[in-house]
Amino acid sequence: MGEKSNEQAVINVASVPQRSPFRYPGGKTWLIPTVRRWLKQETEPANILIEPFAGGGIVSLTATFEKLADQIVMVEMDEEIAAVWEIILNGENKWLADKIFSYSLTHENIKSELDNPNKQLRDVAFCTILKNRVFHGGILAKGSGMIKHGENGKGIASRWYPKTLRDRILAISYVKEKISFIKGDAFKVIEQNLNNEKAYFFIDPPYTKAGKRLYTHFDIDDEELFKLSAQIKGKFMLTYDDSVEIRQLAEKYKLSYRTIPMKTTHHWEKNEIIISDNFSWWI
Repeated sequence: MGEKSNEQAVINVASVPQRSPFRYPGGKTWLIPTVRRWLKQETEPANILIEPFAGGGIVSLTATFEKLADQIVMVEMDEEIAAVWEIILNGENKWLADKIFSYSLTHENIKSELDNPNKQLRDVAFCTILKNRVFHGGILAKGSGMIKHGENGKGIASRWYPKTLRDRILAISYVKEKISFIKGDAFKVIEQNLNNEKAYFFIDPPYTKAGKRLYTHFDIDDEELFKLSAQIKGKFMLTYDDSVEIRQLAEKYKLSYRTIPMKTTHHWEKNEIIISDNFSWWI
């Protein structure tokens, strides 16, 4: 079922609008041009786009801002990441935007913020953005630590862009009525929507190789995910790192795939695998 050839060029992420407040390890900004083609495979916009492993949410946000889907459902089980989306989409987004914009970024303030034992949901959201911006590689998983030198010796301020972050959060508030957020289990949400022929699923699970280092919830049942995907009545795009195990699962469940090049944060070029119910949209 697999297609091993690959004629696609590596995408320059600078050409893609940055919508997410997250600097997300494993984020899919580089895949956005491909996602656009996938979402435009029919003449009408997608009725509903479901992103079961939302993470930084760049696919959901792009689909929202560019009117590529009528409804968007974002799902995330990670407590910290979910807190950010709950505050931005369902709660005190202006508070979060203002707090980021006015925050005095010092080691002492960061330590005080992170060590606060009585965090409300909005405090968890702010601390998540804080860690995402001042920790190495934006990694939130245990064991990650603060940037020491950073770009041009700027240290913890290297990735702290308060005005940009405020503007992104406030921009999302203008379109949030189209987005539903579920703090929950990706597998359950996929299962509940298996028979929705109008649904598009963008499924981007923690990858088999890097997941343990990057994410808190990295250990998922890859075979179960392939089994579920094969039962989807709507349309889906499933992304994975290119490995023998993943290709074997695609073959086992008779799912077609293509390879696509991307550049890592260290500028190494590697292939990822795109698995889909059809490739009529592939160029």
